[in-house]
Amino acid sequence: MTANWEQLLSFHRLGRASRDLVTPGRSPFQQDFDRVVFSAAFRRLQDKAQVFPLADNDYVRTRLTHSLECASIGRSLGGIAGTYICQKYAPPGIVADDIGAIVAAATLAHDIGNPPLGHSGEEAVRYWFLNSPVAKHLAERLSAEERSDFEWYEGNAQGFRVLARLEQPYHKGGMQLTAATLAALCKYPCPSSKRGFLPGSEGKKFNFFREDIELFREVATATGMIPAGEDVWHRHPLAHLVEAADDITYLVVDFEDAHKVNVLSYSEIESLFLPVISDGLAERTVRSIPDKQQKVEFLRGKMLGVLVRQCSRVFQEYHHDILNGTLNTPISELIEAAPIMKQIKAKSQEKIYNIQRAVEIQCAGFELTGGLLDSFMTAVAESASEVRGGKTASYRSKKLLHLLPNRYYNLSDPEFCRNTYRQMLSVVDFITGMTDTHALTLYRKIKGISLPGMMQV
Repeated sequence: MTANWEQLLSFHRLGRASRDLVTPGRSPFQQDFDRVVFSAAFRRLQDKAQVFPLADNDYVRTRLTHSLECASIGRSLGGIAGTYICQKYAPPGIVADDIGAIVAAATLAHDIGNPPLGHSGEEAVRYWFLNSPVAKHLAERLSAEERSDFEWYEGNAQGFRVLARLEQPYHKGGMQLTAATLAALCKYPCPSSKRGFLPGSEGKKFNFFREDIELFREVATATGMIPAGEDVWHRHPLAHLVEAADDITYLVVDFEDAHKVNVLSYSEIESLFLPVISDGLAERTVRSIPDKQQKVEFLRGKMLGVLVRQCSRVFQEYHHDILNGTLNTPISELIEAAPIMKQIKAKSQEKIYNIQRAVEIQCAGFELTGGLLDSFMTAVAESASEVRGGKTASYRSKKLLHLLPNRYYNLSDPEFCRNTYRQMLSVVDFITGMTDTHALTLYRKIKGISLPGMMQV
């Protein structure tokens, strides 16, 4: 079975029965990009760590700046691929820039579901579920599929949930992005219970929680994604470009940030970047730049340009395999520079991601995340139980409930009060949506580590 580009580039908006009129000069996919940019969830990425949590250096990247840079690379990759697709298949009503806009919008949103304190925040949720007495008690009321969502908790699935449900929750389909953009966002199109069902990169993680399966089914149907099993699909072809944009961007720019905070030397960066650039003029130019940070910035720009061209060639070379769902290797591992990119990744693991400050904050993040989850899970569970006629909620839980925005619990809804899974998802939605600073501040307050200043009378 092979997907077709006309359906893959669907204008259908999630949750809408009718198709929008297309505004001349502003495609539905450009509108997707704008909707993400103006969302509260995207703005909060400005205070979520990329590599260096709670950094005191305003130069290093946050999740927001990383996402913007990824979107820029994604637009380039999508535009080049779009030229090839439009020449070969001529999908009606589509131009190359439309495909660039899809990849840009999906890449812009790729980290929108990440919890506080980077990827360790995801691991902290998993650790809490497997080790907290509160979690173990609640888990007894969950099905195997529901438990799997927390046991393997995934920021990618949270991202789909943010876009398709949590932002603008009064709309069916949330932000109501196009099916093409949402499909391109999802690099792991399966639920947690089917994680690992597919080989290679497709099966590494998962992209939607059990509660959100119907929303993803609508996306998959609208775009004609190739089924690979019950509620499992092969990737949308443009998801390969979204993955490539993220891979090549973070590996390159993390080196730049590491140089700024004196974790990597200039010579270490030059020794890995120049062989990829392989450009005599670029080498002469960088030798003439007196400032080392400016040298790194120059090399970073050249490096990204080369990697975009190489990934674009691989997309075209493997286009048939991508279209029929049989490519399960990331594009960035098939380019000419793949061996050096592997070295860059290894050095990043060795010298950047394990620096003492980052590790200390990440370890503390396990206590922070677990403490917030224990407190608010208990508050919601006890309050829901009281509504059902059970034991009266503790005084502490009643007070904590006042710190939880109303949108995350609805004790007047009998279904919510009966459904432990929905209660747990709502609390996770609240905590993982926080910025790093908000999570730290709230934790300190509810643990009595720091208290609000005395009110003036």
